[in-house]
Amino acid sequence: MRVAFLVAPEGVERVELTEPWQAVGEAGGERVLISTEPGEVQAFDHLDKADTFPVDLTVSEASVADYDGLVLPGGVANPDALRTDAGAVAFVKSFFDAGKPVAAICHAPWTLVEADVERDRTLTSWPSLQTDLRNAGATWVDEQVQVCTSGPNTLITSRNPGDLKAFNATFVPEFGG
Repeated sequence: MRVAFLVAPEGVERVELTEPWQAVGEAGGERVLISTEPGEVQAFDHLDKADTFPVDLTVSEASVADYDGLVLPGGVANPDALRTDAGAVAFVKSFFDAGKPVAAICHAPWTLVEADVERDRTLTSWPSLQTDLRNAGATWVDEQVQVCTSGPNTLITSRNPGDLKAFNATFVPEFGG
């Protein structure tokens, strides 16, 4: 299992990156940190700067063919920055086009809206995104984990860091772990 983790250079919620990252590693999977810029990404604990993490590849260097699935961690600033980057949006969309599973937590579905891959899908997110998701054609539910198989791929979503245990237990097996 080889899993892509896509984050912006700044703003990813630390725990929403590190806990899924650890879950993939514990399942014996390979993890690749992808961002829109080389170097390091700055994670946050809510609004406070936390750790930095080295970028393995930029989106311009990455190919969906090399991965079994995509994880989109949240954080308010992270998906907002990703959805303004055409390369990041195209990379996300390519997983849907290829029929490969995607797991998104908290605010991460904002990037899905920009990629126009949530239409006619059922998902959950941080509650403040529900209007955006509904306006984009999705059905929003308030569930710890939502697995949607009604599209070209499996889409797994969760609401917040409190859902991480269930999120990880759901997406890792779906990705082949």
